[in-house]
Amino acid sequence: MDIVTHNRKAWNQQSREGSEWCDPVSSQVIRQAQNGQWDVILTPNQPVPKNWFGDIANRSILCLASGGGQQAPILAAAGARVTSFDNSDVQLEKDQMVAERDGLKIDPVQGDMADLSCFPDDQFDLIFNPVSNVFAPDLQPIWRECFRVLKPGGRLMTGFMNPLFFLFDHEELEKGGRFEAKFALPYSDMESLPAERIEQLKQENIAFEFGHSLSDQIGGQLKAGFVLIDLFEDTWNDEATPLNRLSPLYIATLSTKLIRNPVGAG
Repeated sequence: MDIVTHNRKAWNQQSREGSEWCDPVSSQVIRQAQNGQWDVILTPNQPVPKNWFGDIANRSILCLASGGGQQAPILAAAGARVTSFDNSDVQLEKDQMVAERDGLKIDPVQGDMADLSCFPDDQFDLIFNPVSNVFAPDLQPIWRECFRVLKPGGRLMTGFMNPLFFLFDHEELEKGGRFEAKFALPYSDMESLPAERIEQLKQENIAFEFGHSLSDQIGGQLKAGFVLIDLFEDTWNDEATPLNRLSPLYIATLSTKLIRNPVGAG
């Protein structure tokens, strides 16, 4: 099936229904950002360290798969030149709503994060990519495209799920089930779930997810030509999954683009 189209419809539905990832920030948050007081997140709880950004005034930032009226408007209010690229047109509409409400400039572009062909080489100073590649079946095209559209010396910030999350059946854990590894890694809804569950996800318009290995997440960035600078782990909350009490469930990385793509990269 067409995963990109299905997940776009699923996220459009989720955005219309509302959630913590789809609720636009207030005008007060925007005013604070305009006054130099701002934070953004790649993962659920921990703000991204400010030294990951440096001075973003007038820098060109690609907010990759982070629509919803949250991160892109904050970065625009802080002085960056922001392009918001997202699979969900409803999420992009929320970025535009905040921009129009608060007098900001954001360029919205709808598309698949694995295909940034609408952008020329070496366009952006920074790519900001909160947790979203969990909805992509293959990461290497994403890392290659990120490398291509970043300027030499540009930075990639990305958040992703700890692959151990996908070892467990979280529906069973919510019902008080035991912590028993059930699925092999890397994980795919399409390959790991029974046919009736896959059909249920289709009928209920729920996005399909993929649990990628650290070799694909971090090693994939290195293979594309990036150099890893820093990383941190983050928690979720106990209401989302009891696994949160045992391990950090998210990882955020900061990488930079080498001046020249190394031999054999990509």
